Amino acid sequence: MTRVRIALAIVALGAWAPASAQEAVKCPEAASSGVACYRGVDSHGARYLIAIPGQWNKVLLVHAHDGPDVKPPTDERVADDFSRWTALVKAGYAWAGTGYRHAGFDVKGAVEDLETLRAVFAAKFGAPRRVVVHGHGWGAGVAARAIELHPASFDGAFLTNGELAGGSRAGDYRMDLRVVYQYYCHNHPRPDEPQYPLWMGMPPGSEMSSAEIRVRLNECTGSNLPTGRRSAAQRSALSAIVSATRIPERTLPEQLAWGTLVFADLVNRELHGRNPFSTKGVRYTGTNDDRALNAGVARYGADPSALADLAEASDPTGQVRVPVMTLHAIGDPMAFVEHEAAYRETLARAGTSSFLVQVFTTEREHRDLSPPEYRAALDSLVRWIDEGRRPTPADVAAQCRGLLAAYDGESCRIEAAYRPQAWNARVYPRER
Repeated sequence: MTRVRIALAIVALGAWAPASAQEAVKCPEAASSGVACYRGVDSHGARYLIAIPGQWNKVLLVHAHDGPDVKPPTDERVADDFSRWTALVKAGYAWAGTGYRHAGFDVKGAVEDLETLRAVFAAKFGAPRRVVVHGHGWGAGVAARAIELHPASFDGAFLTNGELAGGSRAGDYRMDLRVVYQYYCHNHPRPDEPQYPLWMGMPPGSEMSSAEIRVRLNECTGSNLPTGRRSAAQRSALSAIVSATRIPERTLPEQLAWGTLVFADLVNRELHGRNPFSTKGVRYTGTNDDRALNAGVARYGADPSALADLAEASDPTGQVRVPVMTLHAIGDPMAFVEHEAAYRETLARAGTSSFLVQVFTTEREHRDLSPPEYRAALDSLVRWIDEGRRPTPADVAAQCRGLLAAYDGESCRIEAAYRPQAWNARVYPRER
């Protein structure tokens, strides 16, 4: 396999001409001593950072970061990614992270940036013993497509708190938020602003910041205020929105921004103005007047060609031939844990379930889980790749407990027997 990877790297690099020379740089402050860092820009303009520990175990992690970002990629963004995952470098893994070639929802472009970075690393530092693609959040969906589109390039995939239902479904609950929010709040857009179909995110050429979206949310719901300082109308609107959308209150600002800024990029740039989202047939529940909500909420039907293009670009197919380890917080408020149920069903339909192990932790965060949990899951994945024995969640939990002595103040909260409910138990089914 190593010789094959070297050959593939040589072929891939035949067309690779860096936009700027790779240079050794000072590592971000989070790095431990003995780590060497290198920065560069690939032929597509994607910025990258490579970090190699002094005691390298010869396993490379190619990292797909969360997002999608709507701001242009920067070196600082890639350095921040490294700082979040430096515990894995301290554990002996080399790390290579890309900022992607441009901002926005471009899964296929991001996949190619991962493949290019893998080849760049091999050419500069030699072929690693193993290459694992690691994706977090939206980046986990990118990594899931990477192992399908480039099956010979990666020995395994490590997917953490992943949006794994695919782009054709991950937008559903954000679409629900946009229409339910507008029904109660009437300020996004405001009555005196140009009106547009909410699936568009924003009209082409419009600009809005996350802070401006948060101002509108706060006006309507008082979400920035203690409960006692919210007006009766704000409390009522907030309660109804949370109940009807099933989105936790603490992530409403981020989810509403996603359904505005990312939708605008996806629809207006990637899909050329076509709508991939539907609210047809959705029956919203949980409010004090579901009948009025369902009668008054905006209804949209997806453009079949837009939905098909989005699914083809971003939905996992389940056609995997390498071990895949997922680690997901049961209480993840951004990428609901039910994404894992959707991914499990995708692999089951493809007949590839034997390549998947899913591990769950009782944590409630999206961005950061316990370092020994990450380490235990990743070590278990590499051992699976090396030895061919598929681990169980209980094995990973035991591995995590064995690592606790090296992680002062951390905990292992893996729930080995947990299994998430079905996707449509959390996200409303709808007509497409």
